[in-house]
Amino acid sequence: MTTDVQEGPGWYDGDTATFGDRMTGAREAAGLSQTELARRMGVKVKTVQGWENDQSEPRANKLQMLAGMLGVSIMWLLTGRGDGLDGPETPEALSDDLVALLGDLRALKVDQARLADQMGRLEKRLRLALSNKV
Repeated sequence: MTTDVQEGPGWYDGDTATFGDRMTGAREAAGLSQTELARRMGVKVKTVQGWENDQSEPRANKLQMLAGMLGVSIMWLLTGRGDGLDGPETPEALSDDLVALLGDLRALKVDQARLADQMGRLEKRLRLALSNKV
């Protein structure tokens, strides 16, 4: 199972696959549900969902545990390089429109994560300001 992410368009190539995509694929290949993985990792299902949806990433100790449970390397989870899952045997050629849509979707996911971080910081500032008024 040692491979680099295969080149070419698709959800699994190095240009479009995210940490969450690789984690989901490895979890499914290991035959684990999100609930089972969360139980084994000692985290909430919502935490696993956040990792798979690229809304957050595990800390180093959880990342190491995750890679071990899924039978892939930490480097593969993070970058798609190293010991991990093989890409599709025969990658399907996607139309230019679908490739563009996948790119747009990835950009929106990145923007969503950035905005969520910004909202969290603003909420923290607001709570601090409100606690100083009391």
